[in-house]
Amino acid sequence: MDSSSNKRSSIIYLLLFASIIILVMYNFQQQTANSEALTLGEIAAQIRAGEISKITINEDDLVVVYPDGREATSQKEHTSTFVEQLKELGVTTEELNPENITIEIKAPSAWFGVLNVLGYVLPFVMMAGLLWFVFRQARGGGNAAMSFGQSKARKIEGDNPSVTFADVAGVPEAKEGLYEIVEFLKEPEKFMALGARIPKGVLLMGSPGTGKTLLAKAVSGEAGVPFYTISGSEFVEMFVGVGASRVRDLFNRAKKDSPCIVFVDEIDAVGRQRGAGLGGSHDEREQTLNQILVEMDGFDTDTNVIVVAATNRPDVLDPALLRPGRFDRRVILDRPDIRGREGILNIHVKGKPLASDVDLKRLAQATPGFVGADIENMVNEAAIKAAREEKTAIEQEDFEESIERVIAGPERKSRLISENEKKILAYHEAGHAITTRALPDADHVHKISIISRGMAGGYTLILPEKDHMLVSRNKLLADIIGLLGGRAAEELIFNDITTGASNDLERATQLARKMVTRLGMSDELGPMVYGKKDELIFLGREISEQRDYSESVAEKIDAEIKRLMTTSYQNATDILKKYKDELNSLAKKLLEQETISKEELDEIFPVPIAKTAGVPVVNNA
Repeated sequence: MDSSSNKRSSIIYLLLFASIIILVMYNFQQQTANSEALTLGEIAAQIRAGEISKITINEDDLVVVYPDGREATSQKEHTSTFVEQLKELGVTTEELNPENITIEIKAPSAWFGVLNVLGYVLPFVMMAGLLWFVFRQARGGGNAAMSFGQSKARKIEGDNPSVTFADVAGVPEAKEGLYEIVEFLKEPEKFMALGARIPKGVLLMGSPGTGKTLLAKAVSGEAGVPFYTISGSEFVEMFVGVGASRVRDLFNRAKKDSPCIVFVDEIDAVGRQRGAGLGGSHDEREQTLNQILVEMDGFDTDTNVIVVAATNRPDVLDPALLRPGRFDRRVILDRPDIRGREGILNIHVKGKPLASDVDLKRLAQATPGFVGADIENMVNEAAIKAAREEKTAIEQEDFEESIERVIAGPERKSRLISENEKKILAYHEAGHAITTRALPDADHVHKISIISRGMAGGYTLILPEKDHMLVSRNKLLADIIGLLGGRAAEELIFNDITTGASNDLERATQLARKMVTRLGMSDELGPMVYGKKDELIFLGREISEQRDYSESVAEKIDAEIKRLMTTSYQNATDILKKYKDELNSLAKKLLEQETISKEELDEIFPVPIAKTAGVPVVNNA
């Protein structure tokens, strides 16, 4: 429909352009013809004087040619012939002798008549075409105004699904929770016969990149029903009432295609708690939310339309949106564990040539905290690296390099640093590695490098051997000590400190504050939470923290955070003094080859017996 309309418009524009060209040429011809006009009396006088060599007659038009090649034009009367008119003006037969002057009579051209007609008709045609174009545009603008309140949802037919549950991994519980939805869409009669009511709304909650949109598409693909998708922000416009109109239009379209699925991505854009925004109860966002609530609660029991929504901020949604009868089923998508990450890797490596040394289980172990989007990006980066190096298959080292690229950014080998700074970097990263390896509760060091990546001058890749659901206090203290190990190594070796530990100090301080104020891990302050975070919902982010404690408690909090940091720093220094020889060997090795793997670290600094036995190396209190 749109392509044929565009073709018609192109033809119309082409015809108008051609008409303008013809009109311009005709006017130019007329101007040329009238550029040097003579009267019949002047022509007769010039013939008697012998100044004219040739006259061409084309109906009533005359072209006078002089011996020097000049030309002039004139018009004769159409009541008689040109020769008769000349004789009436006193020209004799001898003066019209062919030896003195040549008179040529041309047959009339068919195009000449057409051009004459077009010269008169075309201006009116062009004016009519211009008026038609203006009215058509005005009518189109009216249609656009009428469609302003229509839904912008995109419809995907379910006959040929591009995504099914087989394309989703790492969220087995979420898939199980949605199997019932698929069964209802396939066989609604089985549920209705027993008076069962399928949930009208399903809310997918999870961190960004966990696969909420992919899972919603998989439900549609498995059920084989139409799938309407729209973002929450597409409902909201500047004018009040437009969003509500789009909601009504969307649900009307969905009911006509029943059974079907309506997927609203980022529903928190319109579903935030009412009464907290600007404009009272009449602002556009709240009117849109009110219409969504009415439409969802107004479904009949025989209307097989299921609303699936996704958000990573369920805490800000309006309570009316979450009550039974609306979004009464909630599916949580967690970050995948090691088995889930391996399953996601298996999906994303399909169709890609892999080398024989690729170990997906090892890659899954090396990517803790990665969500599906991160793993997809990692696999893509590995494929790009292999292609850039002219390889025929993706190797294990390509995947390992892509993991570091996703975590820390690309290598910056062109960054020039002095030998002294390089030495400080080597001891800094070695300090992180030694303190982390010496602590029984710390994670394992997988790689050390002094090659810049992203904003970091160097990095120590520390990854857990297994996923943690609960984190102990000793583990958090070990993390703080490991973060402070770089600064401690600088002070121990160079008797000076640099700005290289700024990010380490920031992360360690945040961790210590969280232990004291949020996790109740302070003996001095007890198992309490201090401070309540306030949030202005219409801004969509936390902007302040309400202090629900006194100034004396605030002083204790600051003192406890400082004690944790200073004690951890002292512990890091004690560890580095104990293993100073290993620290020097590791830094020297880093200066030589810039990157050290886990196996090379084992040769320089074997895992302490205390760590394998789970005995604290230092006092973490």
